[in-house]
Amino acid sequence: MIKFVMNLTRHPKMNRLDFKNYWEQHHAPLFLKNAQKLGAKKYVQSLTIDSPLNQGLRESRGMLAEFDGVAEVWFESEQALIEGMSSPEGQIIAAALQTDEGNFIDHSKSAAYIVEEQELL
Repeated sequence: MIKFVMNLTRHPKMNRLDFKNYWEQHHAPLFLKNAQKLGAKKYVQSLTIDSPLNQGLRESRGMLAEFDGVAEVWFESEQALIEGMSSPEGQIIAAALQTDEGNFIDHSKSAAYIVEEQELL
């Protein structure tokens, strides 16, 4: 299994609550109704909470500010991901998802990459 991971920064015109609500109530249903067509096996949204712990973690390590959320999508393999996204239907779905992302994500301050998970505990 591999994961497509996105570290998300909210659109500059949104506060964190608006970002959360849009992601959960609009984007997630759009993705979920198409997940099987794309070959996705699992989808997880991790939303950053407003907590002084985040500031402390960042300051104690000299790190950048936290992202507003993390999206993780599991696929059987890189090939499965490529096939799901490159089919004619997959291309239409991927374009619709990316267009919708523009409504709540600042792509210029976000990141996307493929990982292989190693569970250690």
